Amino acid sequence: MSESEKEKDSATLKEKGNALFKAGDMQGAVCCYTKALKLSDSQTNSAVLYRNRSACYLKLEEYTKAEADASKALNTDPGDVKARFRRAQAFQKLSKLDQAFLDAQRCSQLEPKNKAFQDLLRQLGAQIQQKSVQLNSTDARVQQMFSLLLDASANESDRQKAAQNLVVLSREEAGAEQIFRNDGVKLIQQLLHSEQEDIVLSALRTLVGLCTEHQSRTMAIVNELGMEQLCVVMGSGASTVSLAACHLLQVMFEALTEDMKREIRGKNEALLPEPSKELRSMLQHLLEMMPACNVSGPGRDNAINLLVKQVPRKSLKNPDNSLTLWVIDQGLKKILEVAGTVPELSEGPTLTDNSHMSCSVLLSKLYDDLQSDKEQKNFIKLCEEYVQQHFSRPGLDGKLRAIQTVSVLLQGPSDVGNTTLEMSGMMDAVISLCASKDVIHQQVAVEALIHAAGKAKRASFITANGVALLKDLYKNSENDRIRVRALVGLCKLGSAGGTDFSMKQFAEGSTLKLAKQCRKWLCNESLPATSRRWSVEGLAYLTFDADVKEDFVENKNALQAMFELAKSEDKTVLFAVGSTLVNCTNSYDVEKPDPQLVQLAKYAKQHIPKEHPKDAPSFVEKRLAKLLEAGVVSALVCMVKQESPALTEACRECIARVFLALVERQEDRGKVVAQGGGKALIPLASDNTDVGKIKAAQALAKITITSNPEIAFPGERIYEVVRPLVNLLSLECTLLQNFEALMALTNLAGINDRLRQKIIKEKAVPKIEGYMFEEHDLVRASATECMCNLVLSTEVQKLYLATGNDRLKLLVLYSGEEDERLRKAAAGTLAMLTTEQPELCDRIPGTTTHWLEILQALLLSEIADLRHRGVVIVQNMMQAEKSLAETLIESEVLEILSVLAKGGEATSVQVSNIAQHCLEKAVEYGIIQNRDGKESGDGTET
Repeated sequence: MSESEKEKDSATLKEKGNALFKAGDMQGAVCCYTKALKLSDSQTNSAVLYRNRSACYLKLEEYTKAEADASKALNTDPGDVKARFRRAQAFQKLSKLDQAFLDAQRCSQLEPKNKAFQDLLRQLGAQIQQKSVQLNSTDARVQQMFSLLLDASANESDRQKAAQNLVVLSREEAGAEQIFRNDGVKLIQQLLHSEQEDIVLSALRTLVGLCTEHQSRTMAIVNELGMEQLCVVMGSGASTVSLAACHLLQVMFEALTEDMKREIRGKNEALLPEPSKELRSMLQHLLEMMPACNVSGPGRDNAINLLVKQVPRKSLKNPDNSLTLWVIDQGLKKILEVAGTVPELSEGPTLTDNSHMSCSVLLSKLYDDLQSDKEQKNFIKLCEEYVQQHFSRPGLDGKLRAIQTVSVLLQGPSDVGNTTLEMSGMMDAVISLCASKDVIHQQVAVEALIHAAGKAKRASFITANGVALLKDLYKNSENDRIRVRALVGLCKLGSAGGTDFSMKQFAEGSTLKLAKQCRKWLCNESLPATSRRWSVEGLAYLTFDADVKEDFVENKNALQAMFELAKSEDKTVLFAVGSTLVNCTNSYDVEKPDPQLVQLAKYAKQHIPKEHPKDAPSFVEKRLAKLLEAGVVSALVCMVKQESPALTEACRECIARVFLALVERQEDRGKVVAQGGGKALIPLASDNTDVGKIKAAQALAKITITSNPEIAFPGERIYEVVRPLVNLLSLECTLLQNFEALMALTNLAGINDRLRQKIIKEKAVPKIEGYMFEEHDLVRASATECMCNLVLSTEVQKLYLATGNDRLKLLVLYSGEEDERLRKAAAGTLAMLTTEQPELCDRIPGTTTHWLEILQALLLSEIADLRHRGVVIVQNMMQAEKSLAETLIESEVLEILSVLAKGGEATSVQVSNIAQHCLEKAVEYGIIQNRDGKESGDGTET
């Protein structure tokens, strides 16, 4: 492409962007300006494009981008007053008042008579003065707090109050800055050594306030306090202190990784180095905590949780997995030390009931984040070396450590676990130790055997070689810990056929007997929670069988015992509970086979899956009712709130599936909302597997359709519902999901303008317009209904005002369709548009030659709502232009209006009054006149 062609295309795109900006389509304008910038070779033209795009970003409330583009324009032309004014506006919104004032002052000097510049200058002056007063007041409060905390002779309760007040102050930007500048970090460092838990908690929470969304302060605090001290606090025995320290480190990670690619960091615009040094230091200390014997169990779990959240990439679209590779290189063997620890046998690190599961999740996340076969092979090699190192050691301790490591790997990256399990002698050792007289040895081996039965290939091997052993342990062991684990192994093997009624590993009735024993142990409160948790694991497998499901939901005590476990400190039970509930509610995906393929399979004598009679919809509906009665919603809500690696994405998907099943019946949705289900679904729709997000969003849609959204999602929560619903407007979703999302968005769009703005900001309008062309009648009508509510927004009205599109034409044509629901929606949209934007009335005749027939059909409709919409459109057109009124009156519309104005049983008073106003307008224009002695509504003549 020649230089002149480039410039021509760039200029064309710029003009198109300008037109879209005027029409209110900010996203479209940004797209055009961005494309134009790529083609522009002129600095002057680029500066104008940056300035224009900055204006778009201001409208879209993306103030950081607006400031950046305005700055680029000013780099080329410092005298560009429009760019400087836009940067001042952006700085104001970003609370950078001093910089905003300097820009506004310069604008005012360049154009002293410009009222907008003077107004902005006055606003900024008032804001800066208010901030100065606030800072002086805050400074005094901070000094007062410091004095009390440093005074050893002060009353203890006063010191505690001072520490709590410091926390409150730190949550305000002014207070946080004053604490930081008054050497507050050094004082806080002293408070961290306090023997009083409340003081330490206050110190940690104050640091959270200082670090939140502030990179420069965070870097300074990390360097001043040192990660070693923070890790010591997190590794302390007090679980509340450990959790608070974990939260602080989480906030620090988020602050350090925020906008890492920007050259300017922190709210104070200080030029800072890349924070990778601090990040690596923090991660290195967390890895050092893994095998350390002086770290508490909860502290170690919190460290693992931080690694799970911070190391793997948030999106696989990001090509940089260097942090994962660094952690594997520096710390994989340290993580495996925790994975291989058998607490009852070794003097290794202290563990909780959740530690092994947390390790499994971390190892799985690291492995999944690897990009190439070479990286995965290295991971497997390191794991094999670690396992082999311990397995080859003399004595049983090493072999037990190796088997325990394999067990954890099987629960995490199962491919790695299977590879290590196939190492020479490993499976023989597992089988051999299952027969050991030592309870701990048996426990480690049986757990490994259970996890090894995860795949059909492995299950077949163990069915042939290990079932007899597991049965013997279950029947003859005197220790319930071994019996319950052996039972789970049998349950897992017995459910290998899944939901296929015709594929069962064991004899008829065996699974029912196993399930009965599981329920018995589950309800036995004298057993330790870990043993009862294993009974839920058993039910997670056995509830593939519909007979087991029916028996389980009939046992209210067993259900409630499981729900109590779901709310307990033992987080490892979460997935088992979720899986059991998915099975009981039949909320797993079942593909209905093609009838023709079934016939072919029968002819070829191939296996055909069969559904259990008790998995029919009527049985499922009854099971759902019993689960609701037993309190399933409160259990699910508690599960969602758990801050633990055990709450994996797979677990979240299970919970989302169950919620969707629970809200399937309209009459049950109120119960789900009343018990907190609506609130719990919002995080599930954003932090989940792709399938889980869709399931949670669909459940939100169902609730929003039939419940009052303002009650179901009170306060700010209602605005969080919009994005998940918009995400359902995708070709990857089913038409039912599209339809329900459109219905839910229609309800939200009808509540207030802020919600409409949120829907627009989530880029829903183009998607909704796309569904207005859908072939399915209900989807097309619901999209048009949604648009009917959205046109109350001026931004959407501007889209219809813009020329060069068929938006208005589509509404006119749809107003003449046979589908009543579609006609109502389209005519309603037309009625509102012509009321709010009268200039659109003049364009209606140009949309189609049948426009008059369509309007007449609306006026003559037997459906009252359609008549009302039709008469409003006619009134708006007559009020907008005399020529339009003449065209209407010259047609049969005059006669129809005359009849409607007379009223009657079939015509509402409202329609009659509007028709009367139309006739009076015609008289006012002089198009018609009253007959002698008659009112204009009783008869007219031209």
